[in-house]
Amino acid sequence: MRRTKEDAEKTRQTVLDAALTLFSRDGYSLTTLSRIAKEAGCSRGPIYWHFQTKDDLYEAVLAYSQEPLEALVAECRAMNDTPIDGLNHFIERWLGLLANDRKYRQSFEILLNKTELTEAMNRTLKRERQLTRSIIALFQALVERAQRDGRITSEEAPEDLGLLGYTYLMGITQTWLFSPRLFSLKHQAPFFQRQFWRLLGSGH
Repeated sequence: MRRTKEDAEKTRQTVLDAALTLFSRDGYSLTTLSRIAKEAGCSRGPIYWHFQTKDDLYEAVLAYSQEPLEALVAECRAMNDTPIDGLNHFIERWLGLLANDRKYRQSFEILLNKTELTEAMNRTLKRERQLTRSIIALFQALVERAQRDGRITSEEAPEDLGLLGYTYLMGITQTWLFSPRLFSLKHQAPFFQRQFWRLLGSGH
């Protein structure tokens, strides 16, 4: 029985990896369960064992591939006593994951460039918007603490600076995914990080 559970989990993981590859490369609409099964090296039966519909699989793929981002939010939330370190860690990790982690990068590719955002995506969109709000709230909390400590001197409201920080990182992400040959994300990451602090009004 134990071996059966292990095999089932291994199959589920293989299906998720295959779906992640196809959704990010070909988009949601053109990716069928038959193509996912072929990519995973199985029939459609095991897919239906774990996921009722393609929408369920799509939602699971994004949840799985964005686990590192959710973990990062939790890590930085625990760094409220050292807000500058927390923000630095978030930026470094965000850009590092984007440049070096294929699954994380593919999740952004799927959501930003490869999906028609229709009503069928409501559950996924709700989850992604909740994650967005949690990141902005994290930035706001860290900025507010840094302002109290005198580490950020901008007189702008913390909620505005938190929103600014998030949209700045998303702009870099969207631009690079749309045209990765435009610049080397790995090489430009330190520059982007320095400019982040200029936006927030801190030499940290």
